[in-house]
Amino acid sequence: MRCLAVLGVLTSLLVAGCGASRPKGPPALVFVSVKDGDYALFGADAGGKHVWRLSKDKGDPSRPTGLFWQVEPSWSPNGTRIAFASHRDGTAHIFSMLANGTGTRRLTSSRQDDGHPSWSPDGRSIVFAREGALFRIPASGGTAHRVGKGLGNADDPAYSPDGKLIAYDYRQPGYSIREIYVMGADGTGIRRLTNLRAVSSLPTWSPNGKRIAFQSDVLARHTQIYAVASGGGKVERIQRSAGAAIQPAWSPDGSTIAFSLDGAIWISSRGTEKQLTSGQEDDSDPAWTPK
Repeated sequence: MRCLAVLGVLTSLLVAGCGASRPKGPPALVFVSVKDGDYALFGADAGGKHVWRLSKDKGDPSRPTGLFWQVEPSWSPNGTRIAFASHRDGTAHIFSMLANGTGTRRLTSSRQDDGHPSWSPDGRSIVFAREGALFRIPASGGTAHRVGKGLGNADDPAYSPDGKLIAYDYRQPGYSIREIYVMGADGTGIRRLTNLRAVSSLPTWSPNGKRIAFQSDVLARHTQIYAVASGGGKVERIQRSAGAAIQPAWSPDGSTIAFSLDGAIWISSRGTEKQLTSGQEDDSDPAWTPK
């Protein structure tokens, strides 16, 4: 019944518009949308009656630096801050802000592009991707230190719920395929989870740490959402609807996976799929509030 309640509550987002007032407290779900022209973070309340832009800061969508204003959101474990990537400085950097959209601060300052932040479960650090390698910084910003070594291209890191592992996708030198890997939080003990010989990426952990969802084009037609046990094994296709589905995100209770499909946010729960947003404003990058 809890699963059905989640579906019922969030399906009301289909008819939700940008509310005239912002509800108190953090949103239940955050996603990226071009409702205002630039790619920015929007939230929806638990009742689905309001959808609102989180920050009053706005980029100029006619300029490259203003178009990708806020993308790739990641919640802090206590639900008070959201990390994201932004091209507002010309180079993509990692930023964080309070859940109400205020208190934005830049965390990285490299000349290289940074993206895909993920908070450690204790909230003290953030792991992110920097042009083919993974790095870690304090949650308040500071010096970045590389996590793991080797050639090739690593991307899309995600901390495990217990903080002991980091899942990521990796492309070996000279190859176009990407597979899902995990390693220790200190960069050791690297092991491959998938062998699909396709482009598999964007891993995300289930709340209990037993499964990892990801996107893959293994069917060759378009990208779909799959899952694999965190220890490896059989890969299971989760999303069944037609079209290219990307960017999976587990709900806090583990019953539901949100994803982006054809410019709309969808959810999948025990074989039932529901469209949450209209798909007319290029909605993507869903992220559930952890609490």
